[in-house]
Amino acid sequence: MKILFLGDIMGRSGRGLLLQRIAGLRKRLGAEFVIANGENAAGGFGITEKISENLLDAGIDIITTGNHVWDRREIIPYMEREPRVLRPANFPQGTPGSGYHLLETAAGKRVLTVNLMGRIFMEALDNPFQVMEEILKHHALGRDCDAVIVDFHAEATAEKMAMGHFCDSHVSLVVGTHSHVPTADAQILPGGTAYQTDAGMCGDYNSVIGMNIDEPLRRFTRSMSSGSFSPALGEATLCGVLIETDDRTGLAVRIEPLRIGANLVENVPRWEA
Repeated sequence: MKILFLGDIMGRSGRGLLLQRIAGLRKRLGAEFVIANGENAAGGFGITEKISENLLDAGIDIITTGNHVWDRREIIPYMEREPRVLRPANFPQGTPGSGYHLLETAAGKRVLTVNLMGRIFMEALDNPFQVMEEILKHHALGRDCDAVIVDFHAEATAEKMAMGHFCDSHVSLVVGTHSHVPTADAQILPGGTAYQTDAGMCGDYNSVIGMNIDEPLRRFTRSMSSGSFSPALGEATLCGVLIETDDRTGLAVRIEPLRIGANLVENVPRWEA
């Protein structure tokens, strides 16, 4: 099974290109399942019901989020009734929404998507490793589902790598989000789990992690704020990873980065069927 994961959708630029290209991209790559992180989709901060619906209708199967999930408060009641839009599973018990969801593809394959958030330089949430361990007790790869995809929304690369090795042989893919910069370490770990430290973003890379350059530069050079951050609205690039799983085990047999659009050197997987 081929599964496409797309990194953080950054504002109107990233959202517009994704909506324009996703149907054709699914067909071109042969992707049976598509996941995208949408926590920056609404003006760079949070996500709304309307944007979620547009993404789901366009061909995204599951939307993950992260530390900006609650920036648009209107999303809270929507997430209570739409299980395909996730928030990190290691939020405290009683938090609205769900951190994981098992969804069946058109071909009848069961894909579990898990959304977790790191704790280093982030909010002090529940331990993501313990939460992941508990989820896997009830959703074993090859027994309860045909693929398990983990979006680990975290700041520290060491924490992301540790999660990859922690999940190795138990999930199909561990991929990081949050830093908005695609890393060059796509690999299959010894136990068969595909891994990349960060998928990058879907947005304008002529920016500072998706934001207009001027305000971040002012803050770095003058150590003071002179305005609010706003998303860069130039031509976007879609970034993510494509994996292929073994239908028998659910583990990965191939992983390759996807970069398509402006600014970055393009890379589009060209795998034989």
